Amino acid sequence: MEITFSGSPRSSLGIEWELELIDSETGELTSGASGILAELERQRGAAHPKAKHELLESCVEVITGVCATVSEALADLQGTVDEVRDVAKPLGLELMCSGSHPTTDWSTQKISPETRYVNLINQMQWMARQLQIFGVHVHVGVRSGKKAVPIVNALTAYVPHLLALSASSPYWIGTDTGLASYRSKVFEGLPTAGPPYLLSGWHEFEDFMETLMSAGTISSIREVWWDIRPHPDFGTVELRIFDGLPTLLEVGAVAAMSQCLVEMLSTQLDRGYTLPVPHDWIIRENKWRAARYGLETDIIVDEHGRTQPLRTSLQELLEDLGPVADRLECTNELASAYEILACGPSYERQRRVAAAHGGDLHAVVDSLVDEMRAGHPARTR
Repeated sequence: MEITFSGSPRSSLGIEWELELIDSETGELTSGASGILAELERQRGAAHPKAKHELLESCVEVITGVCATVSEALADLQGTVDEVRDVAKPLGLELMCSGSHPTTDWSTQKISPETRYVNLINQMQWMARQLQIFGVHVHVGVRSGKKAVPIVNALTAYVPHLLALSASSPYWIGTDTGLASYRSKVFEGLPTAGPPYLLSGWHEFEDFMETLMSAGTISSIREVWWDIRPHPDFGTVELRIFDGLPTLLEVGAVAAMSQCLVEMLSTQLDRGYTLPVPHDWIIRENKWRAARYGLETDIIVDEHGRTQPLRTSLQELLEDLGPVADRLECTNELASAYEILACGPSYERQRRVAAAHGGDLHAVVDSLVDEMRAGHPARTR
């Protein structure tokens, strides 16, 4: 099976941001996506190109066009978010984003009318029905499928860094799960989700997709929801590991890290280097550690079991990416990662709010709504 990869000549950028629709009085997830999208279509005279349905009627996904820089992508996102907010407000809805809603029960939520989501529910049943989770996806352009596969393989070494920095789903239906990112474990319930298979090259990727389609496991490559995957239609490597991020500042930080990492690895390939491929068991163990403990864990750095504090490893990575960020004009956005380290990732901030309000998770929802409006994390510790 030949799969055409629509390569990109440079490390272009695209971002997808899944926004929760929140009842302004109760703070619960509330259906409203179809009404919002219909009103945007009425205003424009055509379907909005950058606001989309997602699985749940209580979610609107906003996307960018193809951007050259992180700052361009953030401005693109903000413009669409403002449009969605203007339509949502008269409906009594607020916007927020987190990997999971702290209190709402997934069984109360309506599924979007899109055919692909109806089919997903029919096929996966409760494993899909309970996907009341929200994320950020970052696409970075690469020139060919031949480059995309080794880049995907090498990026798996950074799964714990990216997941821990974005982790924002400590709560599930009113309970503290004990995890920093419960979303990442819920999503792994789907058979084609989780860490990517480490493939030898583009031809093996084509063979694998052909096997899955011939066997009836998938009907489209879009149904392979790996944490990091090649996206042939867009000509990108797509990083899907991130929990939903409450603020534009945090979206910018992970977008900058993604673009810099792909650019760094792509440049190494151009110079004739063979990119390192972590052992599969190390990838899975490190992802679990980041999902469970967030930044406050040690990750495995070699096959002998040597470990390093994840926070230290992340700080070293940010320093290494500095020169790449200069070239890509995203120095300020990459530096936002240090601000997240200083004030704590979202899972930490949510728990601080809950502790300050006697365990009241409605206060956590209020804080997430406030952070999204402000565009940056609350800085009190």
